[in-house]
Amino acid sequence: MEISRDQNDIEDISPVKMGSMHIAGSNGFGHNIEFMSQAYLRNRSSEINIVDDTSPSIERPLPIFLKFEDVQYKVRNSQDSTVKAVVSKVASQLNTENNGHYKHILKGITGSVSPGEILALMGPSGSGKTTLLKIIGGRLQDNVTGTVTYNNIPYCAALKRRIGFVTQDDVLFPQLTVEETLVFAAYLRLPNSISMKQKYQRVVMIIEELGLERCRHTRVGGGLIRGISGGERKRTSIGNEILVEPSLLLLDEPTSGLDSTSANRLVQILQGLAKAGRTIITTIHQPSSRMFHMFDKILLISEGIPVYYGKAREAMTYFSSLRFNPEIPMNPAEFLLDLATGQINDISIPDDCSRSNGSPASEKDILKYIQLKYKIQLEPKEKELHRCTNVPERLQLAIQVKKDWSMTWGDQFCILFKRTFKERWRDYFDKLRLLQSLGVALLLGLLWWKSKNGTEAQLRDQIGLMFYICIFWTSSSIFGAVYVFPFEKIYLVKERKADMYRLSVYYVCSTLCDMLAHILYPTLFMAIIYFMADFKRTVECFFLTLFATLIIAITSQGAGELFGAAVLSIKRSGMFASLILMLFLLTGGYYVQHIPKFMRWLKYISFMYYGFRLLLKVQYSGDQLYDCESKGGCRPLQSSPSFDTVNLDGGLQEVWILLAMAVGYRLCAYACLRKRINNCHL
Repeated sequence: MEISRDQNDIEDISPVKMGSMHIAGSNGFGHNIEFMSQAYLRNRSSEINIVDDTSPSIERPLPIFLKFEDVQYKVRNSQDSTVKAVVSKVASQLNTENNGHYKHILKGITGSVSPGEILALMGPSGSGKTTLLKIIGGRLQDNVTGTVTYNNIPYCAALKRRIGFVTQDDVLFPQLTVEETLVFAAYLRLPNSISMKQKYQRVVMIIEELGLERCRHTRVGGGLIRGISGGERKRTSIGNEILVEPSLLLLDEPTSGLDSTSANRLVQILQGLAKAGRTIITTIHQPSSRMFHMFDKILLISEGIPVYYGKAREAMTYFSSLRFNPEIPMNPAEFLLDLATGQINDISIPDDCSRSNGSPASEKDILKYIQLKYKIQLEPKEKELHRCTNVPERLQLAIQVKKDWSMTWGDQFCILFKRTFKERWRDYFDKLRLLQSLGVALLLGLLWWKSKNGTEAQLRDQIGLMFYICIFWTSSSIFGAVYVFPFEKIYLVKERKADMYRLSVYYVCSTLCDMLAHILYPTLFMAIIYFMADFKRTVECFFLTLFATLIIAITSQGAGELFGAAVLSIKRSGMFASLILMLFLLTGGYYVQHIPKFMRWLKYISFMYYGFRLLLKVQYSGDQLYDCESKGGCRPLQSSPSFDTVNLDGGLQEVWILLAMAVGYRLCAYACLRKRINNCHL
């Protein structure tokens, strides 16, 4: 693929250069938007000359002029329910609004940013930077007041695929390589009009653009898995979002944990992405002085209240005009953060900021002073600019057109199944897991070597082995499935927010991939123990016993998925599964056959009860004779006390019950997962 660019022509009319052509005081977002959009669109249409017909024809970023005004956000305080009820009742009687239940996080934030610009949200920890970023990205909508518009249009579903959101923690599958991560994202997120080959070429372009060639075949890693460096992980996360050419790119602390060189390189990459016409907003904690001057605009927030908004290079001039000056050479970012926290060490302050009695100004005094100055000097200008700014009607219409890139259910299934298997195959074929299955099978085979059922005691031993097989595969399957959704919750939430695939596709792929392991290991297990324990030597009986074991494992897997989806917490789901497993074990029909009437209903919801009965019916028949050496002579197995509650010749209706349970558990698990995931936020 050959791409020809005239760099000089591009830069001459790039959005960054166009911002400097505005009238004085427009802050890059003023009266010349009509001219800007026309030049920008002309630039994007002629910027790339595609020579190779196989090149990926991806829609270029639509210009987004973002404005937010008087944005406020509050959360409910966690108080005792009785106190809440009393306060609510009193408030309703007095016909007043009950504000005591809420804590205000953001208290009136105003600003704007244009295509080609980078807005940095700065402020101390807990000031509300990430909250504002989530509101702009449409991820927080409850308890939000104020206006946020995109080309003068409020947030709508059509914007979902035009916004890229890079979270502070890199949410990447650790077992996939960098290239696999981006390739699967491209296959799922890019439109069907682009072939698989073109999508792969798009990934190669992104890898080269972000400087990831060296680690493209290295696993991402994380936790106990060794992988790529922090800077490479962050660039991979950014690549994951810019694959689809988002118009608005939001990044939460992208330089967190990076050294100065890696952080500067990352911001340089963001500058390049902005020059391509994207609107970029990033939160930043304490950038270096060189990095600080790479940003076009700064929004400084203190305790949820803005104290500065404007060009980064004019920040020091503004505070100098208020007579706040550093007394020693100081990083501008450090100076701003000190002011945002009220720390004035090595900073001279204006005389009118001191207290009337001449005592030094406190932190609260400093913050109130700079907040008041912002309200008087900066905020009115920005609001006036918002009122005077008109976005072209065609951009307002274009922003409401949804990018319909949805693939068919089958196409999504093929891609997601392959990705899920690649991510989990090391767990499926783990040596320890294989050793556990084979080791337990050999141990049980040696303990029950050539077991017989000629006497009541021998029969009881063999039935005990049957129940242990049921316990082993029930517990293995439940605990193999219960942690899947809690572990993958963050990945699922992130990808669902990006509208990458249908939740039903993810669930079916997850279940089927895990089912491979729940079929493989029981099969190896039964192939060993069946002949060592000398069960009934017929082909039919062997395969029926194997089938019964598999259906027990598959039903247990569905129960584990339900427990995990209902709780979505690693600690609580494991505890919940342990309690249910214990309950089902006690009502399984081995320890207690004659359960009291008021507790008898428990066994009818226990899949272990039906699984154990199925194994017994498959292995034994009611007319089979045993105990022939006793004084009374041979007796049929059905007469044994071990089968008091089991009709060995009563048919295999347990198969249908277990199948119904397996399907029912999975339907409930899917419903719980959909409900819980829709209410989750990153």
